[in-house]
Amino acid sequence: MAEELDELDRKILAALQEDATRPLDELARLVGSSRTPVWNRIRRLKERGVIRAQVAIVDPRKVGKAACFFVLIRTSRHEKAWLDDFVAALKRRPEVLEAHRLAGEIDYILKVRVADAEAYDAFYRALVAEISIFNVSSLLSMEEIISRTAIEV
Repeated sequence: MAEELDELDRKILAALQEDATRPLDELARLVGSSRTPVWNRIRRLKERGVIRAQVAIVDPRKVGKAACFFVLIRTSRHEKAWLDDFVAALKRRPEVLEAHRLAGEIDYILKVRVADAEAYDAFYRALVAEISIFNVSSLLSMEEIISRTAIEV
């Protein structure tokens, strides 16, 4: 269910997604309001969980994580205990940037960032040693064409 957002909320969210480090006065001018209402709106958006976090976006290549793999996982196990163990194993792996449960032939997809193929192999070996997986296919991203963090509001 989508949150009820008015036009000012949407403007604030769009501006924060573009640059969350803007001073409050500049943000207020940008969205056509004054400082106190904008500050109150941001506080309420955080309290309601609309704004989950404010973070710095790091260039993976500049920190030695140039290789991006998409890992397709099929499992023959669907009981709660296996799923709990699987999720816990993924949460312990900092290489996993995203994990999604899917509908269709593939059960899960992971987005994994590592230095290179050797580092990916180490990640793969550690994961399958920790959790039983029926089938794993890995796809190396050759080029990141679009990478967005902003959600249209």
